[in-house]
Amino acid sequence: MVRDELSVLSAFLAIAEERSFTRAANRLGVTPSALSHAIKGLEERFGVPLLARTTRSVAPTDAGEQLIARLRPALGDIRGALDLLTGLRDRPAGRVRLVVSPIAATTVLAPKLGQFAREYPDVVLDVTTDESRVDLVAAGFDAGMHFGEFIERDMITFRVSKDHRPAIVGSPRYFESHEKPVHPRDLTSHRCINFRHGSAGVYRWEFDKGKQSLTVAVNGPLIVDDVELMVRAALDGVGLAFMSEERAAPHLAKGELVRVLEDWCPPFPGFFLYYPRQRQLPAALAALIETLRL
Repeated sequence: MVRDELSVLSAFLAIAEERSFTRAANRLGVTPSALSHAIKGLEERFGVPLLARTTRSVAPTDAGEQLIARLRPALGDIRGALDLLTGLRDRPAGRVRLVVSPIAATTVLAPKLGQFAREYPDVVLDVTTDESRVDLVAAGFDAGMHFGEFIERDMITFRVSKDHRPAIVGSPRYFESHEKPVHPRDLTSHRCINFRHGSAGVYRWEFDKGKQSLTVAVNGPLIVDDVELMVRAALDGVGLAFMSEERAAPHLAKGELVRVLEDWCPPFPGFFLYYPRQRQLPAALAALIETLRL
């Protein structure tokens, strides 16, 4: 209904501007009879004549002139809005709201922010860091970034990082008074630093070796939701920590941390950018995907 009304009103304005059904029909790509039928229906609906017709000319009536005065700027605004939408489709622009795991924000998104800002200056990235499993649509986000296990299966995903590998580490000071674990079950007798993934709760440490897989609920004196705090606590001998191999690497190289259970920590897929299924992907989000994807 709205689309038909807008079409008829646009046709009326074209006829008034051209002062001719024939010229207006050529301009709009329709037949003069179709235009005449549409205007007749418009006049019957409102009960007033909008165009005065003679065999030689067409001119707006007083009622038609009043309608034109309001219609011309209104249709101009509508055309401007439609042109803007077309521009957003073809040229990356506008705001992209992201919810990103803090680790992904640091390791995946941050290194590409400068490049993205230079290449797409009309795009605003609105980033929220959160470890939780967030309902993108309900929370008003355009996309998210997290480990695959945190992403619902009905989402479209793009891989944006290499494989990750976990590392179980502790400080030399810690191992002065604790034997190194040789099996994941040994962790139940160790002081461990737990990590809380937002509303998903405290992470249970996962291990794989060949065909063996097990999960261990560890205990210890500290529960955190910040990776840097966890690393600092491990360095200070608070307990064993489960972190990424990449994050642990500089401290392992300096001897500040010692790795254990390495044969139980195979690589796993890293971070993915994900978003709800939709008919047409906004150009700004498509540009971000192309910047981040491997």
